Amino acid sequence: MDKFSEKTIKKEAVYEGKIIDLAIHDVQLPNGETSKREIVSHPGAVAVIAVTEENKLILVNQFRKPLEKVIAEIPAGKLEKGEEPLSCAKRELEEETGVLARKWTSLGSFYTSPGFADELIYLFLAEELSEGSLNMDEDEFVEAFHVTINEATQLIEDQVIHDAKTIIAVQYLQLLNKLK
Repeated sequence: MDKFSEKTIKKEAVYEGKIIDLAIHDVQLPNGETSKREIVSHPGAVAVIAVTEENKLILVNQFRKPLEKVIAEIPAGKLEKGEEPLSCAKRELEEETGVLARKWTSLGSFYTSPGFADELIYLFLAEELSEGSLNMDEDEFVEAFHVTINEATQLIEDQVIHDAKTIIAVQYLQLLNKLK
């Protein structure tokens, strides 16, 4: 065992749900002591930065029950079992916004909350957009709208955009100097 690793010595499944599973792990720490870890398992997700011909981002307004408020986000969704991230990104963009993209660029991936969850989000840039068909899930209520990068920055300051994936997307575009 290296100086940082924790060895699971016992694992108890607490909850198995539609989106997440929760388990309690008894772990042996690097110093030989033991501790407990509450771990959320998630199948992973995708998030899409869709940029229009007019250099605007496509966002969606969505009510988030854990927050008890509506926030603006980039289109995103959960990976289905065995689904490739790019296929999921294409599906989610069209489902939530009614938009297709001819050009796709992978921008990497990131863990959302590695202190207690294994959720990995794959981030994609979608360009050369065209009209597709809106086809939201039956329990999904979203509304798409377009903003400039400056408007998106203001929405972050106003906490209308208040989730990490969308903030990362906006900052990524700013770093690339992708939009003016």
